[in-house]
Amino acid sequence: MRIAIAGAAGRMGRLVIKKAIEESLQISQAFDIVRVGEDAGEVAGIKKIGVPISNKIEELDSDILIDFTNPEAALKNAKVAASKKVKIVMGTTGFNELQRKELYETCSKVPSVVSPNFSVGVNVFFKIVEFAAKHLKDYDVEIVEIHHKHKRDSPSGTAIRLAEIINQVSKKRELKFFRLGQRGDEIGIFGVRGGDVVGEHTVFFFGSGERIEIIHRATSRDAFAEGAIRAAKWIFKVEKPGIYTMFDVLGFS
Repeated sequence: MRIAIAGAAGRMGRLVIKKAIEESLQISQAFDIVRVGEDAGEVAGIKKIGVPISNKIEELDSDILIDFTNPEAALKNAKVAASKKVKIVMGTTGFNELQRKELYETCSKVPSVVSPNFSVGVNVFFKIVEFAAKHLKDYDVEIVEIHHKHKRDSPSGTAIRLAEIINQVSKKRELKFFRLGQRGDEIGIFGVRGGDVVGEHTVFFFGSGERIEIIHRATSRDAFAEGAIRAAKWIFKVEKPGIYTMFDVLGFS
């Protein structure tokens, strides 16, 4: 299994490279627009692996592309991967509706795992929230997420996915990312940014005389990298083109 990393010099890219090497997997290519020419292993803070970082995604020639970049770059990278029949593990978030539609159309051409969060714990969290939403259909729901001040998208892709899950199993409500005045029949999704918080998501279910809070806190990005590698190993064995999620990877579907 030959793995290419897009966003190799970024926080997640470096962690994915480190995790792959720890598991004796082959990093065949590394892409980014910074630190071009430097060895990807050394950039990741580990040993030299003989793979220089390139800014030429059109030279992609691997079995799987793991992407942690930004929406514009990710769309371009996915198109190149799909055209070359390279399988995709997409961890980039922050897409608008048009970009998301284009991404899904592109990724559906090859076996692809697309997820806003690769943490195993978060995906179990999704299932717990789904169960709660099925049985608390008349409860008011709000979602609050907290991340470090440098996070590019707000609210997080994980928070939006939580709201989508709730709407799928409960009554469909409008998603509100800003509120001024009285609350309506909606799910409020609010992003808090500051410091170096890795990630925290809280889903509130408000009933009459009671409140349920379901919380997931990430204290390290290692869980995201481990999940991405797990997804890569799983999709490597899949031949049918289409969009898969971490639920498929973990056997929840």
